Amino acid sequence: MSDIGLLMDELEERMMKTEDALAATLTGIRTGKASPSLVENITFEYYGAQTRIRDAAGISTPEPRLLVIQPWDASAIKNIEKAILASNVGITPLNDGKTLKLPIPALSTERRAQLAKQAKQAAEESKVALRNVRRDGNDVVKKAQKASEITEDESKKMTEDIQKLLDRYIASIDKMLADKDKELMTV
Repeated sequence: MSDIGLLMDELEERMMKTEDALAATLTGIRTGKASPSLVENITFEYYGAQTRIRDAAGISTPEPRLLVIQPWDASAIKNIEKAILASNVGITPLNDGKTLKLPIPALSTERRAQLAKQAKQAAEESKVALRNVRRDGNDVVKKAQKASEITEDESKKMTEDIQKLLDRYIASIDKMLADKDKELMTV
């Protein structure tokens, strides 16, 4: 962050990446409804390389509580099944030789509370990451002021702008968490 003029753009980009990472984490938390995002990023051994399920199979949801994975290469089905069992999805696939069917069980109230807690933890970690970005930005502003690159008024304005940026992203994360909580608690 050498150029003080590009500081806000760089801070916003880092905050956006944090927000995107949280969004990806939250989509991976299952809600009792079948969603390809539950399994699409699980990797398995395929001809000596780690491959994501979505890159080697079609994933569909023919019913609200059923996921169907159809590998394009039938020889990969056993490895996909092993990867799903090894992941923390908590669903046992049914293998018919051509496809894997994953029946999504209804979530108990206890499990819903656990998942909500997991979502809250992920959101809190994202907020900490955002605050770290703010701290880094404020440090750059202070150094620039000490080196007489910017005036005290400019320093104060930039610090306020960084805080406004942080507040905007924290509000976004709070909304994402509230939406996920609502989704989790809806039976």
